[in-house]
Amino acid sequence: MTLRHMKIFCSICEHHYNITKAAEAMHMTQPAVSLALKELEQYYGVVLFDRIGRKLQITQAGKNFLDYAVHIASLFDDMEKELRHWDASGILRIGASITVGSQFMPSYVKSFYSRYPGTKVHVKIAPSDQLEKELLSNELDFALIEGIAHDPSIVSEEYMEDHLSIICPAGDKYYQGQCLSLEEFKQQNFLLREPGSGTREVFNRVTENAGFSVTPVWEAMSTTALVNAVISGLGISVLPHRMIIGPLERGLIVTIQVKGLDFKRSFRIIYHRQKYLTSAAQAFIDLCRNYELDYPLPKYNALY
Repeated sequence: MTLRHMKIFCSICEHHYNITKAAEAMHMTQPAVSLALKELEQYYGVVLFDRIGRKLQITQAGKNFLDYAVHIASLFDDMEKELRHWDASGILRIGASITVGSQFMPSYVKSFYSRYPGTKVHVKIAPSDQLEKELLSNELDFALIEGIAHDPSIVSEEYMEDHLSIICPAGDKYYQGQCLSLEEFKQQNFLLREPGSGTREVFNRVTENAGFSVTPVWEAMSTTALVNAVISGLGISVLPHRMIIGPLERGLIVTIQVKGLDFKRSFRIIYHRQKYLTSAAQAFIDLCRNYELDYPLPKYNALY
């Protein structure tokens, strides 16, 4: 069993268990790919795919093997890139969920560059669930999210506390600090972040623990769009407090409370447990852990 066998197996899985497409991607013949798969199964004495009709379906043993194969192949690729392109080394690939990416990541990177000017940082801002997938496929070194990691292969560490605020349009119906009952809250029109975002995940977890669920009238990836919709009187929203300070101070919105609901959360650093973190990656993570002690938190006043 060789690294080549693992890469062929990964290619089959990447192409939805289609041997013909995997062979094309690997620039191999279809029989050669089928032979490699047969050799793998014979070597380990397990069935990696069930053959049902003319289709392959991955078995549990195959899924377990895939976890190892992806990361062994990825580690080998990392080594190849590092040694063959030594002058391009020192690149950090960091993911950030939308809230963390828009609020904190610019300050993190600026502070990091002041300490380590020779390192390059590539940032990917996306919903938390997408970042987790990219960690599993080794497209990112680590990520900063406001949600929770779901895959057991992911290490998750809390590094900063945060909370969401319930925002309403300023006017006769709502006032700052108002407290609604749970029943009154359920009757509102909800304008929420999209499924898969850390903010939406916190909202869903809190409401489910309280015994109810919500079907929003609006869903958006843009916090700005949701705040503008609230200002226009289309409903209420639950968003990161730091991202609504500007319109709150201008009197365009108000924040309210709901009896029995608490939207506290934590920002998290996540990475694959088999990922080798370079000294630069560890230094960036340490900066994030200690940022509140070493630097003042920025105050954001985005235009709405």
